[in-house]
Amino acid sequence: MHPSEEIYCEKSSRLRGKTIVLGITGSIAATECFHVIRELIRHGAKVIPAMTPAAAKLVAPDAIEFASGTKPIIELTGRTEHVTHLGSMSAADLFLVYPATANTISKIALGIDDTAVTSMATIALGGSTPVAVAPAMHEFMLDNPAVSENLERLAGWGVHVIGPHRDGVRARAASKDEIVSWAIRMLSKNDLSGRRILVIGGRSEEPIDSMRIITNRSTGQMSVALAQRAFERGADVELWMGGCSVALPDFLKIRRFSAVSELTDMVGGIDHDLVIMPAALADFTPEEKREGKIPSDKPFDVKLEPVPKVLPLIRRKCRNVIGFKAESGLSLDELEAKAGSRMREYGLKAVVANDIDDAGRSTSSAILVTEGSSKNITGTKAEVSDEILNYCAEIL
Repeated sequence: MHPSEEIYCEKSSRLRGKTIVLGITGSIAATECFHVIRELIRHGAKVIPAMTPAAAKLVAPDAIEFASGTKPIIELTGRTEHVTHLGSMSAADLFLVYPATANTISKIALGIDDTAVTSMATIALGGSTPVAVAPAMHEFMLDNPAVSENLERLAGWGVHVIGPHRDGVRARAASKDEIVSWAIRMLSKNDLSGRRILVIGGRSEEPIDSMRIITNRSTGQMSVALAQRAFERGADVELWMGGCSVALPDFLKIRRFSAVSELTDMVGGIDHDLVIMPAALADFTPEEKREGKIPSDKPFDVKLEPVPKVLPLIRRKCRNVIGFKAESGLSLDELEAKAGSRMREYGLKAVVANDIDDAGRSTSSAILVTEGSSKNITGTKAEVSDEILNYCAEIL
């Protein structure tokens, strides 16, 4: 067994049965291709690498072969590899150029075939294979009128442009997680395509003084899983996130808040088709925030006052709202009853109820309560997210 087979579908089977031809070009970001290939395989993809001669100077072809289990195509031969993989009945499901240099982007846009990668692009664009490019270059190269126009030309032909991410000097290539999410989005069911979904997650942080806060143990993992899976299923996703203990996807539209008052100020901007709210918000906030740091050598009192309930405010802006209800130590029947009460009180479409003892774990167990029915859902955060999103797809 080749080492690449040992990780097949290790994380999910969302790309099972899909073949991706990966075109690697001569950007230093090519050094990340090893990890991109492995991550695609972990979700079930078969990856066929093709390299430009410039890329082969930066990354050893043997390393790419180890990563993918397939010898990379560097030169076309009498076996017509470009036609075999992208121009036949057994053509690949996706042609992805990662990283895509200014040189290769412009050649593809002008129909120039002088490497295995550009020839494969010509075949893919001439046929029906989906194409995506992930640019990586200096910012000045991206802003060159010729390069930017060529990139716009590709986008106009239906090529998906993934990233790049500017940092003031570089137009960095998309991360491996972004590449995988885009591959899943392009090759999976798009039952949420065209839908605008807002996920509000994380924990509120109510200030006591300039250093101390009142907060809770919410990690934000479920919120990120929901937002990412909604994106992968075709939705236009926005993520509003409070405090969290998880990395946020850099390819999603993200807005941050801290205190509940900041979130309530944001609610007026809601114009989405659906809002999902796993956020763990405070019920109380200090009546007065003290400036500076309260001395720690003597006791002090904190007087709390209730904060506005945010769900009713959101409900006024959107008719499709999914709420969450966290409890501790309740039976399943009691948990379901609490969720049903919350749903009816605020006029929600559904409530996801869970035990707070599961907070922060990689797996979850919850009850999805809708009008007249309930469903127990268990699994990883992504699997639980999919069950919730299945219901969202039904009501939308």
